[in-house]
Order: sequence, then C-alpha cells, then structure tokens
Amino acid sequence: MIGRLRGIILEKKPPQVLLETHGIGYEVFMPMTCFYVLPETGQEAIIFTHCLVREDAQLLFGFIHKEERVLFLELIKVNGVGPKLALTILSGMSAQQFFSDVKRQEINTLMKLPGVGKKTAERLMVEMKNRLRGLSSVSQDAEEILSAAPAMSDDPESEAVAALVALGYKPQEASRMISKVTNASADCKILIRDALRAAP
Repeated sequence: MIGRLRGIILEKKPPQVLLETHGIGYEVFMPMTCFYVLPETGQEAIIFTHCLVREDAQLLFGFIHKEERVLFLELIKVNGVGPKLALTILSGMSAQQFFSDVKRQEINTLMKLPGVGKKTAERLMVEMKNRLRGLSSVSQDAEEILSAAPAMSDDPESEAVAALVALGYKPQEASRMISKVTNASADCKILIRDALRAAP
C-alpha cells in the first residue's frame, strides 16, 4: 500500500493535488485544512497517504501529518461514514474542533456538514468519543492553517464553488453559499472557510 509520497506538486485543484514522484503523477484527495498548507506548484511536498482500492477505482487520500491520517481512518470505521464523507468532515472543521465537538456532544455542528444527518452525527458522537484518546494533538487549528496559506487562483469564486461541489454540496447550493460571502478582496481559501462557517 502507498503510505507516503514525496514529490513535486504539478497541479493544485481543491480538494485534489497532482504530485509527481519518480516520473509518476499521483492524484491525491486532501481535506481543505491540509490542502492549504501545501507549498506552491513546482515545489516539493511530503504527503502521508491512505490508498483505497475498490473494484472500479484506486483512490489516494493525503494528509500533512500522520495523526490526521489516523483520524481519517478512525472516521471511516464509523458505520455510514465513507472516505468522501470523512474528507468532508475534516474539510469543514479542524481536527481540534472535531475533538471538542465530540467531547461536548455538539451534534448540531456536525449536522451542518453535507451528508451528515442526525443519525450519522449521533453515531460519530458515540463511536468517536472512545477513540479520541491519543489523537488530541492531530493538527494545528484551522484558523492558523488558513491564515498561513497562500492565495490560489485568479478566479477564486469559481474555484471555491468547485471545491464545495467536490466536498458534496450540490452546484447550485455551492454557488449560493459562495455568493453570500464573496467580496472583491477575498481569495479562494477565505471564501471556502467563510462559506462553511455560514452554512445553515
């Protein structure tokens, strides 16, 4: 299995990055909180990965820290939570926020994320509560990650909409979310962050 990649970033299109390693380009899906920590295109990056093999596809999911991968793997063990939903959860909130919400039983916060209904949120609360021990130092707060990330696109609104669609939102819903938070000076990462925060 592929557990770690080190290579040159060829393309960044949230939530996917194309990483070239020894002449091979790997398409890796990443949570937004990890995606925006990546170096610029053309620079070297190290990504910890989880390879998912299915009958119709082989998918790579990537993370900046090993602990984030551990949390992802714990999430997909929960009944009703697949890799795409786990990626959405880790994109919509920082790991620390997830830990805090689970400990405080803040079920409504999880239900704001696309694909997380009441039953799934309840399962997450019950099953993850016993798995958080040893995972509390997973990553930096999302605020620090996003504030340190570089601007990404000449068309930030379109890229932000595409990123939300990739996370599970419907195109019309994603467009509406971005239109509510858009402003002349906002870049892609800020639009995505603000849209996720403002989601009902």
